[in-house]
Amino acid sequence: MAAHTDSLVPSEGKYTDPLPQPRPLNGPKQLLAASVGNAVEWFDWYIYSILAIYFSTQFFPAEAESSLVPLLGTMAVFAVGFFARPLGGLLIGYLADRFGRKRILVLTVLGMGIGSLMIAFAPTYAQIGVFAPIILVVARLVQGLSAGGEYAASSAFLVESAPAGRRGFYSSFFYISATAANLLAIGIAALLTNLLTAEDMVSWGWRVPFIIGAVAALIALWVRSHAEETLREDQVAASAHTCGNTERVRVFSFLKHHPKSVFFVFGMTASSAIVFYIWTGFLPTYANIAVGFDVKQGLTASLISLTWFLLLQPVMGALSDRFGRKPLLIAFGVFFTVATVPLLGALDDSFASFLAVQLLGVTFIAAATSIVQAVFSELFPRKLRSAGIGFPYAVSVALFGGTAPYVATWMASQGNISGFAWYISGISLVSLIIMCFVPETFKKELN
Repeated sequence: MAAHTDSLVPSEGKYTDPLPQPRPLNGPKQLLAASVGNAVEWFDWYIYSILAIYFSTQFFPAEAESSLVPLLGTMAVFAVGFFARPLGGLLIGYLADRFGRKRILVLTVLGMGIGSLMIAFAPTYAQIGVFAPIILVVARLVQGLSAGGEYAASSAFLVESAPAGRRGFYSSFFYISATAANLLAIGIAALLTNLLTAEDMVSWGWRVPFIIGAVAALIALWVRSHAEETLREDQVAASAHTCGNTERVRVFSFLKHHPKSVFFVFGMTASSAIVFYIWTGFLPTYANIAVGFDVKQGLTASLISLTWFLLLQPVMGALSDRFGRKPLLIAFGVFFTVATVPLLGALDDSFASFLAVQLLGVTFIAAATSIVQAVFSELFPRKLRSAGIGFPYAVSVALFGGTAPYVATWMASQGNISGFAWYISGISLVSLIIMCFVPETFKKELN
């Protein structure tokens, strides 16, 4: 067999690889390693937004003119974590391409555990004044860097571990684990809010889930240390160079060689990020602000909706392996462009209304979340895959997903909460147009 080089650009629609394929990876073992670590990452991420309404006054002064000011401050810190994710996606993604996925996945889960530990034992504003929110910001920055790197490395790791024709199915495990983490976060929050008084939750109860997250990170470290690297040793060693050693792979090489793919990742992520974070995390708080809905009932409804969402992930992923990625992406885009305004407008203070809105929303969100890791991975060659996915994804999530709770809360403080639905619909329309131009990649060879 004649030798050939591993290029930064696709060759005739297929990504080339310089050597024969290695032996098949242990699929269940790979899925477990990716899923357990990813679940820890997202448990720590979700629990912040779920419990923000309880600990906001612990870090920001409550003696403000508006009762929404402490919550606004806490949501602003939530957004700060999102803005650290692009740096994590860029640098940690580059390191994952350079040194392999496994080592970096161990690093990301360690960072998330450290961030959770910092929040769990952070002093309050009453104890140390302005240094309390500063500690909170630093912890969220650490978690943001870790989460950005996790998405970059884990997406490539999952898809590269998949057998031929099952990349969509394997891709779905990213949000299977993320949703399981969300369910666990909601379940623990619901348990605590039912066992403890509101005063105890504000005083110390909110700290318990962050301690749980830090302990779970240690378990994930052990599991990931036993995973198999998806890049061969010769591929890792060669990742410093490309095209016959004539050009070094640099941090922004993905942007130079694949600008269109970068734009596709950014554009597709915009709508999926904003609707995902609203429907799976912030919706109870949104309904509480908009129509006085009981947050405790929202937690119960979210448990039902997210269980349904989780079950849909592998089904949607398998469908994309059979019929293609674009039909699911376009169905998602059309729905949220057309249905967001009437859907959020249908919310009232009843449990049935909230559950119906959430169930319908997560059904169409699953059409996108189940397959985006596969779609993104199929747009880039191996040497640029993690960084190429991680950076534009994290920038888009920061701009749209990370700011969504703050924008909704700010609009509520201005008496215009209904305008937020139009904001989501407009972003969804732009993403839909971009999705129409994304190439169909489900039959393309990954290497």
